[in-house]
Amino acid sequence: MKNIWAYPADIGYQGQEPLTGFTVETPDGTLGQVERQMNEPGRQHLIVDTSVWIFGKSLLVPAGIVHAIDTAARTVTVTHTRDEIKAAPRFAFDSQTTEASYLTEVGTYYATLGQPATL
Repeated sequence: MKNIWAYPADIGYQGQEPLTGFTVETPDGTLGQVERQMNEPGRQHLIVDTSVWIFGKSLLVPAGIVHAIDTAARTVTVTHTRDEIKAAPRFAFDSQTTEASYLTEVGTYYATLGQPATL
């Protein structure tokens, strides 16, 4: 199984460039914009502001579900649908991004989804 907390090697991104403000696209539409990111090895993820479709909510998106990053277009494409990401364990507090139990819960959730359909 791939590491859900690291960017896939084949996308050519390892967390060096800031992605704040990039639009996050799913197979079924826009998820929102990157609000902030964590680049610490073993915990790489994005916090996405979803106010475009879920008023006032942010979601944690593990780096392992990123499919592509287009720096020219300022987009991040992920492998899972909006509903799958929305159904992940709820992100409510910034402190959760460093809590092993929360990160394990999120990782387990994505592992149960299996591999998404080819984009």
